[in-house]
Amino acid sequence: MFQILADDTPIACTTIEEVGSTGVGALTVGFVILIVSTVVFLSKANVSGEQRKYYTCTTYICGFAAMAYFAMLSGQGWTAVAGCRQFFYARYADYIVTTPLVVLLLGLVAGADAATIASTVGADVVWVLCSYMGAVSVVTTVKWFWFLFGMAMFLPVVYSLARTFRETVITRKEPDMIDLYGKIAWLTIIMWSFYPVVWLFSEGFASFSVSFEVVAYTIMDIISKCVFSFMIVSAHDSLGSSSSAPSQAREYV
Repeated sequence: MFQILADDTPIACTTIEEVGSTGVGALTVGFVILIVSTVVFLSKANVSGEQRKYYTCTTYICGFAAMAYFAMLSGQGWTAVAGCRQFFYARYADYIVTTPLVVLLLGLVAGADAATIASTVGADVVWVLCSYMGAVSVVTTVKWFWFLFGMAMFLPVVYSLARTFRETVITRKEPDMIDLYGKIAWLTIIMWSFYPVVWLFSEGFASFSVSFEVVAYTIMDIISKCVFSFMIVSAHDSLGSSSSAPSQAREYV
């Protein structure tokens, strides 16, 4: 565990800046919300039909995130990085699993082909890996190289969600699906755009305290995972029931 001098020379840390009571409170609230969401989605994941794949994906999204939050809350999944600052690598173990699932769900709602979804997932995974490598880098120039390379991968993800996927869902000519995709896609784009900002002032410049960093990430995680998931499954429940009504009516004619 080291701190870095101006010439990038590491020296041993004597103290470590760790998360405070405010951050622990945020981790607790985040864990409770995520685990409750997981239970809700899991209880409905055995439904048949179109809704099942959405409940399954949302269960894993909130479930993996809940595991990461439990690890952080339990004092696990962290190490000290340059500047003698507590760094929760458990968060990146969460992101490497959950963000591709978010992209997959958006692709499914849009009706995108497998190749387009796979390429977007690939760019997303590289973005997460670069963010992690930048956070644990000791040499400053290397840190910022990783950050810039990660942002170069983040931009294609945003482009796919904002344009490629949207163009696909528009061709389906289903107003309800177009409206649903527009809401969840822009929710994702806006919330994901805040992650690099928080990274800059926490893992990057170390301007934010560890507690403030944890609170910020928790708020973004809850919105981009739980709120996102509930928007999808609630919309698909109503769409599924409305789409099944005409077929039931025809059976009795």
